[in-house]
Amino acid sequence: MAPLSEVPGAVVDDAGLRHVGAPLAEQRRLASGSALAPLGDRRVLSVSGPDRLSWLDSLSSQALTHLPPGVSTETLILDPQGRVEHAAAVVDDGETAWLLVDAADAEPLAAWLGRMRFRLRVEVRDRSDELSVIGGTRAAVGALAAVAPAGSPVVWVDPWPDVSPGGWAYARVEDHPGAERDWAEAVVDAAEFDRIVAAAVAGEVALAGRDAVEALRVAAWRPRVSVDADERLLPHEMDWLRTAVHLSKGCYRGQETVAKVHNLGHPPRRVVALQLDGSDSVLPERGDVVRIGDDAVGAVTSVALHYEDGPIALALVKRTAAADVPYVVDTVDGPIAASAETVVPADAGATAGVPRLPRLGRRRPAE
Repeated sequence: MAPLSEVPGAVVDDAGLRHVGAPLAEQRRLASGSALAPLGDRRVLSVSGPDRLSWLDSLSSQALTHLPPGVSTETLILDPQGRVEHAAAVVDDGETAWLLVDAADAEPLAAWLGRMRFRLRVEVRDRSDELSVIGGTRAAVGALAAVAPAGSPVVWVDPWPDVSPGGWAYARVEDHPGAERDWAEAVVDAAEFDRIVAAAVAGEVALAGRDAVEALRVAAWRPRVSVDADERLLPHEMDWLRTAVHLSKGCYRGQETVAKVHNLGHPPRRVVALQLDGSDSVLPERGDVVRIGDDAVGAVTSVALHYEDGPIALALVKRTAAADVPYVVDTVDGPIAASAETVVPADAGATAGVPRLPRLGRRRPAE
């Protein structure tokens, strides 16, 4: 594949193109559809065979058995306690289910799926050596020559923040910030990738880097498994039930916890969106402690410098953490003041509304 380092202004690291010299301007171009983002931190898995959709359905949180060709969705692989282990964007072309996943998650997910095949008619392949992912608006990505082995281009359109069938939204804002984010990802072969890079080198195509992509994602409150998940994340805590979980589908690993927390309990943590004080030009790191007064209440999961909102972050905090109070993020360069906007409210869950039974000792005696 053509080297991205030849693109004017390109800063490239092990995860691909970080930026091309102007991350804030790249965000504007990416959001407007006038730039494309080579996603070096995304990988492509394919699942073929006649049992592919029903098999994936039985393993994951999303209803996939009857997924129509070309319809985009996403799904989670949970552990037996309902904690998030893997996440995948999913689109099927009628013959193959394509899974777009974070780079760090690709090998573990492919290995786990391979172990779960048993005698079913499915084949799992990691296609990352031959295929790449390019992101942008639906119109920008739609102009690419995406691979189309079954006749229709393999393009995934992010369903966030719409509530998918069987999903549930915890965020109660009227105008969800993610509603303005137009995002799609196309799977392209080496020839198309080289063509795009060559056009960028010649100044015919504008590229945007990973910093710009992440800033637009964080501003949209959109969770990402490689960044926002830790070893105990429940999908409820990131408002992930809206797009990645079908609450009334058949049995899958972790379903009991998902149902119990949603119907009878509350998620122990909840995501908040932080607006950070940018006066010292300091950004926190993932894992930095979030405080209310002297009390540690959580930690930063994602952080970005947004072209309109300035420094922003997502953080997972205790369910009982107060709202509408000043927050502080502790960094290696000192504390940063922040204000928090509720994404998942403290009373999220307990949707079943099971009535309380009177205590036996308080029953009125029979007359």
